[in-house]
Amino acid sequence: MMPRPGASARQYDLMFLYDWLLAPFVEFSFMRRALAGCIALSFSAAPIGVFMMLRRMSLMGDAIAHAILPGVAVGFLLFGLEILPMSIGGMIAGLVVALAAGLVARGTALKEDASLAAFYLISLSLGVLIVSLKGSSVDLMHVLFGTVLALNDEALIVLGAAATLTIGGLAVILRPLIAEFVDPGFLAAVRGPGALAYLIFLMLVVLNLVAGFQALGTLLAVGIMVLPAVAARFWQRRLSGMIVAAVVVAILSCVAGLLISYHWRLASGPCITLAAGVFYLGSLLVGPAGGVIWQLLPHKHRAA
Repeated sequence: MMPRPGASARQYDLMFLYDWLLAPFVEFSFMRRALAGCIALSFSAAPIGVFMMLRRMSLMGDAIAHAILPGVAVGFLLFGLEILPMSIGGMIAGLVVALAAGLVARGTALKEDASLAAFYLISLSLGVLIVSLKGSSVDLMHVLFGTVLALNDEALIVLGAAATLTIGGLAVILRPLIAEFVDPGFLAAVRGPGALAYLIFLMLVVLNLVAGFQALGTLLAVGIMVLPAVAARFWQRRLSGMIVAAVVVAILSCVAGLLISYHWRLASGPCITLAAGVFYLGSLLVGPAGGVIWQLLPHKHRAA
């Protein structure tokens, strides 16, 4: 940007910052809608990601993200690019695959991770095949990688509803969920509601992946769920602190990704996910709760 006549260096710097950081959201409604949808997703997906990380379920989330694709594809096949049918189809498919993988793991010698891997590979292949029966390569890219810059009112309602249900659901099941994660054997012995809490949590995972696919696609929706959570682990040790840090990292990743996408004309979904990846790598290096550089400091200077 060329400096305007009579503008001081400070004014030029302020104008530069405005053009790069604020103007895209102030001047374009599609950027404001994308930001609103991403913020709603950050408030719901990031806390879910923290619990998944603590339960060592991060890769399970990736598997379920692929597993929703057949349901999304069936909704697309029947109704086209309509958010509600695709969301309902994805929700059903994700729950069926997650429950089926759990039943196979409990009823056979196959471990749950191997069972999920088998189901998600089948689901991914089936979903791509179904989309290709009716849609073009553009439709397939829309389903796989989302269109965050084209969110409509219906998509924003779905994202807002998912955030509301997630926050409310976590508030209800928080205590039994923590107990189930820490010592599921004890909770089962005293007949606590651990199994029900875990089932509700699994439903919330699927709900957020289904809500996120419209913005980031089925392949990248899990990124905004997992990457901010693992980054937050290097900044906070307490659960509440990790949840807050994860939400902050998710929102910053969304803002950075949208701005990079706008200024350099790049795909928004991958930019958001890569921005979250940069925050993770930076946290890995300098985070005070176990970061690499912090670990190299003398022991007396480390955080308690």
